[in-house]
Amino acid sequence: MEKQHLKLQLMLFIISVTLSSCLFAQKGKIPLFNGKDLVGWKQLGGTATFTVDNGMIVGTTVMGSGNTFLTTEKEYGDCIIELDVMIEDTSNNSGVQTRSHFDAAKGRVYGRQIEIDPSSRAWTGGVYDEARREWLYPMDLNESAKKAFKNGTFNHLRIECIGNETKTWVNNIATSYVVDTLDATGFIGLQVHAINNAAHANKRVFFKNITIQTENLKPASFNKRVYVVNLTDNSLTTYEKKEGWQLLFDGTTSKGWRSAKGSAFPAKGWTITDGCLNVLSSEGKEANNGGDIVTDKEYTAFDLSFNFRLTPGANSGVKYFVTLAEKTTGSAIGLEYQVLDDSLHPDAKLGRNGNRTLASLYDLITANKQKRFLHKIGEWNIGRIIVYPDNRVEHYLNGVKVLSYVRGSEEFKQLVAISKYHVWPNFGQAKQGHILLQDHGDAVSFKSIKIKTL
Repeated sequence: MEKQHLKLQLMLFIISVTLSSCLFAQKGKIPLFNGKDLVGWKQLGGTATFTVDNGMIVGTTVMGSGNTFLTTEKEYGDCIIELDVMIEDTSNNSGVQTRSHFDAAKGRVYGRQIEIDPSSRAWTGGVYDEARREWLYPMDLNESAKKAFKNGTFNHLRIECIGNETKTWVNNIATSYVVDTLDATGFIGLQVHAINNAAHANKRVFFKNITIQTENLKPASFNKRVYVVNLTDNSLTTYEKKEGWQLLFDGTTSKGWRSAKGSAFPAKGWTITDGCLNVLSSEGKEANNGGDIVTDKEYTAFDLSFNFRLTPGANSGVKYFVTLAEKTTGSAIGLEYQVLDDSLHPDAKLGRNGNRTLASLYDLITANKQKRFLHKIGEWNIGRIIVYPDNRVEHYLNGVKVLSYVRGSEEFKQLVAISKYHVWPNFGQAKQGHILLQDHGDAVSFKSIKIKTL
């Protein structure tokens, strides 16, 4: 009787596998993991372990190990990857590498990783560039999707890598959208994260139902109002255009911009080269050369994104709600997202409590340095300013929200009263205003400036 029961179980298992294989074939999905062993996979990087248990790949942390990856032996280009994942220790994290590579000299895997983050930070579904550029899509950029991942159970991930676009879903909720020209092909990898705390050793990550589709790829519909990190210069995707985004700089002309002190674009002090809008150095003399430039249009509620690159010791800023009504000898007056080399420019040590540092609301509110991360001077950073219709304002740096406030609130007015702006009645409370790029006398470049009205 027991033998008959075992035979029946075996037959049911075979039928189940056959039906699953047929279903995958019908949908164009191919299993990347056979459920029995690690044929087709290889381990790279650290010394964490990968085993097969009950039809799952189980990664286990090892004390003192670096990041460890189980990677496909085959490389893939355009594809759709789906899998289920569960993580045992909420103080740990994991990830899925896409179109990635191995640097044998450094012994490190590098490439775009889809984050699995069970911590309170909740950045599962975000995109991290492992061992290269770090965070491309922190989940501060899609706050509502942070709740998609559930601890203590399996979560379904969908990853679309089609052309230059990478899109992710967690439990069928759209999480991130990155447009990036690097790595058209590469391997897929499962990560066990490095640990240096013995309490986090021998903790497991479970992966199952891992499939890939490489033919007849049809992008899934993507939720509206999801911010796109578009790393192709001065361009918008079809999705961004449908969402209402517009370029404020076309990469080749000064169209849409003029001097803050006249009707024409400055004849000197600014150049447009290699798709960049550049303010030239005048040895730190504010507004002494070309002067500030402003948008032709004025804006009320908006979402503004811009890439900027600083030279050593440089100072600049992006101002908003600039009315040009105030009479000044230097830069025009407005709320300012500070653009600054904090390490070399003396302004970083002035003001109060660092409220003149990079990404701060200049002279009013300090950007959160604990949350803030930045790329090196000479590399590109992404700034973002959101002004909501109810006057809430947020500053972001490289996808991380570093401050928020409410224009016109009592707290805001109190900050203005003890700032350099106290001499301007109703400072920062205009109904609408221009966007301004500041000439502070230092060489700074801007590109990929885009805006969406809210």
